[in-house]
Amino acid sequence: MPKVSKATAFSHQTIPGYMDTHGQEIGDWTVSIESSFADMDLAPFFKGAPNDQCQANHMGYVLKGKFGIRRADGVEEIFEAGDAFTIEPGHTPIMFAGGEYVAFTPTEEAKQEEAVVMPNVMKYAEEHGIELPRLQTSS
Repeated sequence: MPKVSKATAFSHQTIPGYMDTHGQEIGDWTVSIESSFADMDLAPFFKGAPNDQCQANHMGYVLKGKFGIRRADGVEEIFEAGDAFTIEPGHTPIMFAGGEYVAFTPTEEAKQEEAVVMPNVMKYAEEHGIELPRLQTSS
């Protein structure tokens, strides 16, 4: 049976001092384990997506701390350690230092999200003098 952990994940992306993500596709799902090291509104990373918001569906579970989203109507939802959650399209994530969660996203939606987010992450890093390590993938 397929499984993924931080130690076995196919990819590892990090923004030093901000966040760390381990992820892997399992069947039709992309599983990501995300850790936050700083409070940060991730809305700038979705610039260029429809309505400048994430258009993916997510299910997940908060392992430590908290994690949140801002919905299209401006309402913020905060999920804390022990909370399982579902998130519909039309949101932007909000990170909190010390938070860690696992998210499950339909792979096709995750790929569309990544196509928008990655160029924005690169731009953010350049504007803030953050040196990004190369994306690490397992062979």
